[in-house]
Amino acid sequence: MTIAEWLEQSKADAVRRGLPELAPLLETLAEASAALRAADWNDEADGVTPRGPGERS
Repeated sequence: MTIAEWLEQSKADAVRRGLPELAPLLETLAEASAALRAADWNDEADGVTPRGPGERS
């Protein structure tokens, strides 16, 4: 599931539950999640951790 898919489903669920005011909060959470996933300091899923400049292996 992508962040966009999650956001769409979450917003629809909030509306079904009568909580449309959650939409801006869900959008902010989706943006923050995307930024964190895009960060270059994340470990790789295959277990190989990228080295930064000047770091020894």
